[in-house]
Amino acid sequence: MAIFNDEEQQRIKKAVEDAERYTSGEIRVCLEKNCSEEVLDRAAKYFHKLDMHKTKLRNGVLIYLATVDRKFAIVGDSGINKAVPEGFWDDAKDAMLAHFKFGNLVEGITTGVAMAGEHLQRYFPHQLDDKNELPDDIAFMDGK
Repeated sequence: MAIFNDEEQQRIKKAVEDAERYTSGEIRVCLEKNCSEEVLDRAAKYFHKLDMHKTKLRNGVLIYLATVDRKFAIVGDSGINKAVPEGFWDDAKDAMLAHFKFGNLVEGITTGVAMAGEHLQRYFPHQLDDKNELPDDIAFMDGK
């Protein structure tokens, strides 16, 4: 799935690495062309398929984007959802959407990743013994 060139993929991966530098939280970006169901259901499906629910502190965050259907969602694990207030991700979604409206997908994704990292830092600061539990690269899905 060639949505982004190598340089754009590296920018997104670096944004994830940078965001995770200050939090024990884990962030993943998941992309596919089409979303064949409700976007939050689809994001939750990939959250589990990518084993994001298996982090030690249950503090994984998935940024899901269906590029052709122009849908996206941010999904946090149970550890995050117990700690944060209602509407916690709304500002990140709004900032991402501001970029997406102009076709700036990479900028929107990197903005969302950076904001997710900032939000996670408040509730899940980086620990000395922190390990990177999930890959930082983009998960390209094929709709299955």
